[in-house]
Amino acid sequence: MATTAKYNSAFEKKKFQVRKNNRCPLCGRPRAFMRRFNMCRMCFRKLALNGDIPGVRKSSW
Repeated sequence: MATTAKYNSAFEKKKFQVRKNNRCPLCGRPRAFMRRFNMCRMCFRKLALNGDIPGVRKSSW
């Protein structure tokens, strides 16, 4: 889990746009962030399996 200071600084407005840090708004994870869904892979998987993300289905091989 992210420390409170890192989590808060990630969501503040930055002076320069390139300093923006993508973090999951649900859990604060900085890695494995998916821009299309605006969340990390673990939160995405949890919500997709519950059916909370419209248009996402589990693929079967």
